[in-house]
Amino acid sequence: MPDSSILVLIVSPCMGGYGGLESFVLAVADGVAADPNIRVKIIFKKTRDFLPQDHLLNKIELSGLQVSFCSRSSLELWREIQSADLVHLQNPCPDVATMARLAGKPLLINIINHTKGGGRLHQRVWKLCLHLAHQRFYISNFVRKTWELSETPWKNSQVIFPICKLSDLDPLPFGERKGFLFLARWVENKGLDTLVEAYANSGLDPDRWPLRLLGDGPLRSKISARVTELGLKGVVMPGFMSEQEKAEWIRRSRFVVIPPNTSEDFGLVAIEARRLGLPCLITRDGGLPEAAGRYCLDCEPADVNGLKQLLLQAAAMNEAEYISLASGAHKSLEDELVKPEFYAQVYANMIQDHSPKNNIKNLI
Repeated sequence: MPDSSILVLIVSPCMGGYGGLESFVLAVADGVAADPNIRVKIIFKKTRDFLPQDHLLNKIELSGLQVSFCSRSSLELWREIQSADLVHLQNPCPDVATMARLAGKPLLINIINHTKGGGRLHQRVWKLCLHLAHQRFYISNFVRKTWELSETPWKNSQVIFPICKLSDLDPLPFGERKGFLFLARWVENKGLDTLVEAYANSGLDPDRWPLRLLGDGPLRSKISARVTELGLKGVVMPGFMSEQEKAEWIRRSRFVVIPPNTSEDFGLVAIEARRLGLPCLITRDGGLPEAAGRYCLDCEPADVNGLKQLLLQAAAMNEAEYISLASGAHKSLEDELVKPEFYAQVYANMIQDHSPKNNIKNLI
C-alpha cells in the first residue's frame, strides 16, 4: 500500500555550529515528527565557511531525526526538493526558494534575521525571493518591518515566535531567588561591558544583589580585568555550562538582564527566563522587547546610567511588586508561543491549498 503521508523538507543554511537557528529547526522537526501523517527531513545547507562541530553533530544524533548536509545550488539539493511535498526554508536563500517554485512545491519561509536594506544586489535578490513564498513567518515584528518596510504585514505574512526547547524545571518560590543574571556569548554589542559599569555605579549590596555573568567568549579577559580593576564583589563568572545547569542558574536569580546594542532579531534568553518565572531588565533593542513581553523593565541601549537606574528600580521593588511582575512575565508567555503541532497544521493547510497550477509565473 503506498505511503499517504506528506514529506516536508526543512532547509536551513548552516555554518557547522549549533546555535539558535539549528535549535529551532530541530525543535520544529521533532514536534512535527509526532504526526503520523507527516514525514520530515532536514537539510543543513553548507555555507561557504562551513565547519562541522561536535556540538551540532551530537544534537543531531540525539534527535533521532533524518538529517543530511549538502552544498548550496547543488544537484543533490535539487533532487531533495523534487522529492518533497512541501519546502520549509529558513531565511529567503535564493537557490532554495527558486528551486522550490520551479519544482512546483508549496514554500514556507521563516525569516530569522533582520536586513539593513540598501541597494546592494545581494539584498535586492533576497528580498525578491520573499515574494516566492506562499507563506512567510517572521521571528519578530522588528525583523518583518526591516524586510517589508511597512507597518502592516504583507498578504500571507505573520509574526510567529520561534519554537525552542525550553527547560521543564518549575519556577522557584519567589523567596528563594537572588540577584541578577546575564547570559549570552561574550562578544561586542551584547551589552556586557555596559552592565558591568552600571552594576559598579549602582552601589548595590553585593551579598543581597550578586551579579552572575554566564557564558564565555572573546571578551572574557577584558571583562575579568575590568571587574578586578573596579574591585567588584558579588560578581560571579562560572563560564560555559550545560543546558540543565544554565536553567538552574536562571531560576535561582531574581532578574535576567539582557542589555544588547546590536539590533537583536529576537531574544531567546528572555523566553527562557520567562519560562522559569523571571522578569527581564532589557534595552529597547530590535525585537528584544517583543520577546521580553510587557512585564519587563527597559531602557535605551548602551546607556550606563539608564541601566543603573533599572538595577536600582528592580532592587527597590517590594515583594508584592516583584511577584506581580514575575507572575505576569511567566503566565503571559503561554499565549505568545506556538506549540510544535502548529507547524503540522500549517503544512497540512498549505498542501491542501496548493494547486499544481502554481508555478514560477504565479507569484504571491
